Amino acid sequence: MENKTPYLVTEDGQELYEHHRIVVDPGQEALRIDKFLFNRIINVSRNKIQTAAKAGTILVNDKPVKSNYKVRPGDIISVVLSHPPRDTEIVPEEIPLEVVYEDRDVIVVNKPAGMVVHPAHANYNGTLLNALAGYFRKKGAKDVENGFGYLVHRIDKDTSGLLLVAKNEVAQTKLAKQFFDHTVERKYQALVWGDFDEKEGTIEGNIGRHPKDRRQMTVFPDGSYGKPAVTHFRVVEPLGYVTLVECRLETGRTHQIRAHFRYLGHPLFNDARYGGDMILKGTTFTKYKQFVKNCFKLLPRQALHAMTLGFVHPATGETLRFSSALPEDMQTVIDKWRAYATQRES
Repeated sequence: MENKTPYLVTEDGQELYEHHRIVVDPGQEALRIDKFLFNRIINVSRNKIQTAAKAGTILVNDKPVKSNYKVRPGDIISVVLSHPPRDTEIVPEEIPLEVVYEDRDVIVVNKPAGMVVHPAHANYNGTLLNALAGYFRKKGAKDVENGFGYLVHRIDKDTSGLLLVAKNEVAQTKLAKQFFDHTVERKYQALVWGDFDEKEGTIEGNIGRHPKDRRQMTVFPDGSYGKPAVTHFRVVEPLGYVTLVECRLETGRTHQIRAHFRYLGHPLFNDARYGGDMILKGTTFTKYKQFVKNCFKLLPRQALHAMTLGFVHPATGETLRFSSALPEDMQTVIDKWRAYATQRES
């Protein structure tokens, strides 16, 4: 019996990695687990299975095993397999990159707003992977297996902030397991419409494609469709008609923060796809409307920044944690709202 669950999917529908759960049949003869999985999982090479075993992401009865483990009837096998980007040529491009950290296994970059992570329809160049390919080529890096890195997660085009990329498949597979186990620390800051009665809370609700607009994700609170999603938040600073919040992701669904806060009735400021690009709170005064429109011009994207990223290093086992300051466009608009709120109170 097998259950396959794609765990993280890019915006163009491409799986980054997947999870398989297999219960070994009662009549199964003793067989090496790499051969057993090669026979059971469609479109997977034995080398990829052995890489997963080396990375410690093949578990039998909740314990990691090596490639030569002999399966037994009743064994419960759990395996996380990586899917390196494929079907699209990654052309090296000389695009400025802010590298926060790098070693032989991983690289952490601070992605600017407006940059797509992976080449896809209508965005075949100018992406983060194109930039990484150019960066690695320029520095003569020989420690990157495929020349541009392996994605383990992604952030939206118009979201800024920290992104982790593996430099080899073993590192990617180990990091994929951390994302699957929800042990990676990811905190965002967002400017959202409206005020909150509570200082902190949790948003829960399955997220899936909107039935009428495939570009949008929507929340299905009854669990009838989509995948489970959990976002924890706390109020950082109330700013009159908008609020600065910190979000901690427990799961990593496409547009999770954006969809969850719209469901809560607090769309992200200037998030055009989720209705945040309209004046949703405030007065009818012309001066106020002009103030908001000016803020929209200063921040022509959703107000969302991936601020904190923490994970266990796939080779050393050391816990690493990185932080990124708010970019200038978000900080400028927050400062303007802070000044507006102060003036309003006085």
